[in-house]
Amino acid sequence: MEEELKCPVCGSLFKDPVLLPCSHNVCLACARNITVQTPDGDTAVQSRASGGSSDYDYLDMDKMSLYSETDSGYGSYTPTCQLKSPNGVRVFPPAMAHRHCSLTCPLCHRSVSLDERGLRGFPRNRLLEAIVTRYQQNRAASASSSSSSSSSSSSSAAVKCQLCDRNPVDAAVMCEQCDVYYCNACQQRCHPSRGPLAKHRLVPPNQAAAGGGGGAGSGGTGQQQPHQPPATARKPATCVDHEAENFSMFCCSCRAPVCMKCLEEGKHAKHDVTPLAVMWKQHKCQISQALNGVSDKAKDAKEFLVQLKNMLQQIQESGVEFEACLVAQCDSLIEALTRQKAKLLTKVTKEKEYKLKVVRDQITHCTMKLRQTTGMMEFCLEVLKENDPSGFLQISDALIKRVTSSQDQWVKGALEPKVGPDFDLTLNTDLLLQTILQLDFCQGKVEAGPAVPPAPLLQLEKCCTRNNSATLAWRVAALPGNPVEGYILELDDGNGGQYREVYVGKETVCTVDGLHFNSSYNARVKAYNAVGVGPYSKTVILKTSDVAWFTFDPTSAHRDMVLSNENQTVSCNSYDDRVVLGTAAFSKGVHYWEVCIDRYDNHPDPAFGVARINTMKDMMLGKDDKAWAMYVDNNRSWFMHNNSHTNRAEGGISKGSTVGVLLDLNKHTLTFFINKEQHGPTAFANLDGVFVPAVSLNRNVQVTLLTGLEVPKNIRQ
Repeated sequence: MEEELKCPVCGSLFKDPVLLPCSHNVCLACARNITVQTPDGDTAVQSRASGGSSDYDYLDMDKMSLYSETDSGYGSYTPTCQLKSPNGVRVFPPAMAHRHCSLTCPLCHRSVSLDERGLRGFPRNRLLEAIVTRYQQNRAASASSSSSSSSSSSSSAAVKCQLCDRNPVDAAVMCEQCDVYYCNACQQRCHPSRGPLAKHRLVPPNQAAAGGGGGAGSGGTGQQQPHQPPATARKPATCVDHEAENFSMFCCSCRAPVCMKCLEEGKHAKHDVTPLAVMWKQHKCQISQALNGVSDKAKDAKEFLVQLKNMLQQIQESGVEFEACLVAQCDSLIEALTRQKAKLLTKVTKEKEYKLKVVRDQITHCTMKLRQTTGMMEFCLEVLKENDPSGFLQISDALIKRVTSSQDQWVKGALEPKVGPDFDLTLNTDLLLQTILQLDFCQGKVEAGPAVPPAPLLQLEKCCTRNNSATLAWRVAALPGNPVEGYILELDDGNGGQYREVYVGKETVCTVDGLHFNSSYNARVKAYNAVGVGPYSKTVILKTSDVAWFTFDPTSAHRDMVLSNENQTVSCNSYDDRVVLGTAAFSKGVHYWEVCIDRYDNHPDPAFGVARINTMKDMMLGKDDKAWAMYVDNNRSWFMHNNSHTNRAEGGISKGSTVGVLLDLNKHTLTFFINKEQHGPTAFANLDGVFVPAVSLNRNVQVTLLTGLEVPKNIRQ
């Protein structure tokens, strides 16, 4: 409590405290020291000496004005001569008080201008003054008691708690009203300092014993009680305007005590007033109720400290237990991987045995059929050697049927192996490896207050690539009160270069198209909210397809085009050439696809090649400057771009022919293959940018697209 009784200016116990309008207190002498002159005037007056009750008047709030420019704790005018108190507060020399002065509270820095009464306008805090006096008396008495008890403590036994059930401990306090000794635990449990018990006086047990209270119901020890300084009698407070009248009422409007004459004659005549005793009891009740809440909070704080101390040991124990749990979890993962390895090896063994059985059965079946066919062929040869026409014709019909039936047994595919030497099993460990590398603890605790979102967690089981497209999915644990507003997805250039933003939005799944084939992209994502942008997620590597799988694009094809076979076959309803594009787009690398001629009537000139997205679709491919193609008839072929025909070559197409297109964007060349015969390569100076496969044809041609093919080897340059 001592800190409550110290002046914020001098740092000592209050002496003649005055109450400022902000409800803070300072010593009267300190109030004089921190009074400064305002720019409103410069006429000096002598400071008034400290006096009796006549030196203090209640402040007239109607005459007071606040004066502060920056709320810094000091007036806008700073005198040239300034000192500092022991607490570091600026003070003004007593000899420099002025008629136009202001005073700044050292605690809340609120400045107030003094009226003509000066410091007498501030009321004297008699209650605080009485508490300080009583505190000084109790401290002196405690010092005297401790000195006398220390001299006799060696010869007298310590007083025990009277409420402990077993093994009573030394008493800490004694209640003078209950006449019972309590230890600290029993006092907190049975005699808390709140409610009706808050009025009881608790004293140290030695002081109580010295005063003759040696126990509950004891007759005393005959020891003399230490000398208590006599309490100073206080005179009833009188009205500052009517010194002969005591305060009897409380003005609710001015929040100040008044006398009866103030109500009859003064400015409080029309104000709401309440009997002083009623208001006194009411405010005491409010303070008692508030103290009960504070007492509960203090008790909770003590229990919280005990909880924190216990938590130290719990953290040590939990740390050891968690480490053991982590080791067990990692061991279980290793054990599960070992078990899965055994299962996969079993599958491989079964697949191998199945392939071996199929091949052996096919060998047996083929051997038997071959033996039957060979025997029939030998018999037929012997029949052909006979010169008897009538005998030959007698069996020829049946023999012809047998030969035809035997030939039909060797259908297409009968001489092809049912299984291949390669195993159609692929073990993709990339996602699992990425998951293991991203294995980390989930933070269950977040910082209080506004914060940026945490790093998103990529859901690797949902991340995949198809052709030159990549799909990514992620999730993030949003902080309470700080919802995620969106995400930023970034990819590099496929060669380990700089990252670039490819998506900004609220979705947690994104598909990125138009990537390069046969390239590895690094991807990362971060979240943002109103506070800012959070950290990046861990990086995931996405590899696009080595070869391109695509179909004809029905959305961009000319309306005369007819697509079928899941958009892999195209024909035309018009006698004029029309263009259809593919669904894949290329900007770098080497790519190869083929077109099979399903129907070829009346020797038309279909064209095959690449084009820009905006090429003309109602004319032959290659007649504008946005397409590069080879058009071919049944005898010869030409390269064409921007309606320029070059590189004529012999060799045409027919039904069943195959036309291959090789696009090399590294060398900027186009090479064509007609039935595996190479035509080209032909270089184009402006073959740069993004290109799509393209075909032009009329109603005399139908073609089927073949994709996902490897680049031909041994290409002539």
